[in-house]
Amino acid sequence: MRSYFPLPLLSELLGDAEIEAWFDPRAEIAAMLAFEKALAEAEASEGVITADDARAIVGAIAHFEPDLDALAKGVAHDGVIVPELVRQLRAAIPEPHRRHAHFGSTSQDVIDTALALRMKDVLRKIEALIHQLLLQLDSLSARDGAHRLMGHTRMQRAREITAAQKIESWRAPLKRHLARLHEWRPRLLTLQLGGAVGNRAELGDHAQKVADLMAAALDLNHAAEAWHTQRDAIVECGQWLSLVCGHLGKIGVDITLMAQNELAEVQLAAGGGSSAMPEKNNPVKAEILVTLARYAATLAGGLHHSLVHENERSGAAWTLEWMLLPPLCITTGAALRNASALLADIASIGVARG
Repeated sequence: MRSYFPLPLLSELLGDAEIEAWFDPRAEIAAMLAFEKALAEAEASEGVITADDARAIVGAIAHFEPDLDALAKGVAHDGVIVPELVRQLRAAIPEPHRRHAHFGSTSQDVIDTALALRMKDVLRKIEALIHQLLLQLDSLSARDGAHRLMGHTRMQRAREITAAQKIESWRAPLKRHLARLHEWRPRLLTLQLGGAVGNRAELGDHAQKVADLMAAALDLNHAAEAWHTQRDAIVECGQWLSLVCGHLGKIGVDITLMAQNELAEVQLAAGGGSSAMPEKNNPVKAEILVTLARYAATLAGGLHHSLVHENERSGAAWTLEWMLLPPLCITTGAALRNASALLADIASIGVARG
């Protein structure tokens, strides 16, 4: 399937294969099928469908192989993958049980919950990468923190500082980003179950119990109501990703300036080469952090438009999320990966006191 990153020759520099894998169609479909399995089992537990219905549905899911070409055509027709996916799944379930698959839910329940399931892994990976950066900064400060640097304000020489002061300006925001992540993440990693218009009417008095059982089975947070049109958690996630990338861009621009030959306040063990000047050691990874920060800010700004979610479901705003959130996650992974490689390349920072 086509990559989210449109320029394959740049994917090693600007992409992140591990995070991109969680947005692969097969990963998304697996998460959707996990939703349908949890739905059937919860509904059987509450007597909404029979135990035989649930066994037939779950058994079909275990061996289900979707027709990806037909799914793509279904999306082109319906604007969403779920109608064709449910049609194919029902065709794999024997009668009289097939009509009970997907009962009481709607396309948005499946897609939003599948996103939450995959974002658990995406955010876990990003959090681990931030922790790795913090360890690298701790090591850098322990090694070179006592070295002296010239401070610069408004791009002009100011007063002498220590390398530890500079490094702490890189480290402290990363700690705050982790604190922010722990505060907002539960709002995103929440089950979506609302039915046709978000009121769970199809499930009647069993609705909340079904939702609670599903949330427990999928290891997602419980939802007292559907959040179909309340997209603030999605945008909050995007803004946090942009904050992380933006701060990494600050680290990148600092190192780019400090690595200039005239200053030589940072010595890089490895840099990019030049086709015309083989003696050059270009700070490629530092520059890329600046690029990715600006790209993430552009994506996050676009994601804000998805808040304008008309009535009980918006095809336009919802589709915009699908276009912007995955590349924003991938960009953040790329920025963190490049930042880690950049810090590992720093042979020295500052000048030891003589």
